[in-house]
Amino acid sequence: MAEVKYSTRKKKLGSYPSLSVVASITLALFAIGVFGALVIYSRELERAVKENIKIQVYLKSQLTNEDRLKVQKELASKYFLAKEAQSPIQFISKDEAAQQFIRETGENFKKFLGENPLHDAYLLRIDESFQSKQSLAKIKSEIEKMPTVFQVYYVENVIESINHNITQIGLAIMGLVAVLLLIVVLLINNTLRLALFSQRFLIRSMQLVGAKRWFIQGPFLWRASLHGLLSGIIACAFLAGLLSFATKRIAELKLIQNNDRLLLLMGSLLFLGILVAVISSYRAVSKYLKLSLDELY
Repeated sequence: MAEVKYSTRKKKLGSYPSLSVVASITLALFAIGVFGALVIYSRELERAVKENIKIQVYLKSQLTNEDRLKVQKELASKYFLAKEAQSPIQFISKDEAAQQFIRETGENFKKFLGENPLHDAYLLRIDESFQSKQSLAKIKSEIEKMPTVFQVYYVENVIESINHNITQIGLAIMGLVAVLLLIVVLLINNTLRLALFSQRFLIRSMQLVGAKRWFIQGPFLWRASLHGLLSGIIACAFLAGLLSFATKRIAELKLIQNNDRLLLLMGSLLFLGILVAVISSYRAVSKYLKLSLDELY
């Protein structure tokens, strides 16, 4: 008589794929974290570029030191100066300008001219809100009305081009962020719905023995929040490692690195992971609670 052997290994039915869920949520959060970091760096680069937009105010010749200080005081009170800049006004004397020109060109024009034809000047850093074409033209006209001012100059075409390019790039980045965020939310939602699909009979069994709705949903929501938190922590660790590696390879990134915003981004990843995981689990469990037994198969 043939001996029938039964396997002692038990196969778990309806087991929850925690590892794959955490891995999927982590990858989704890491992707949006990388893109979020790119947005932060691009915003800081934009700020650095705009901080270097300056207006050159040339003074008339033969002004006394007292006259120059009056001009500086009047310019310092103007509404259009950059408020966050450490030195919104920079004075460059005509002698300093001549020395800089000689260093850059190697030609000493004072030898054959016999004098320094340059003018004392102030460099003004303009606030971002006043860097449009119309605002700069108004500022130029306003400063030129001052009796001690010889000329006001700025590179109009370059500034207009910078503002146009920054606006276009900003719109493109925000559009990509919105699309990526939608994809991430859908990916996490579908991952958790597939994971909870294996739990549908467990949910029905709890429902049949008289368990309340909140009692059934509670453990699933708690597990989802833990998985979202763990995924967020891992994604933040990966993101921090990537940024550290990139900073070591590209030293210039330190100049436009905003640690406060990066920390805010990582905190947002933690919150997003928990929020989307809990909402997706709540919707999935609610769906299975409403289905009939035939619909569960």
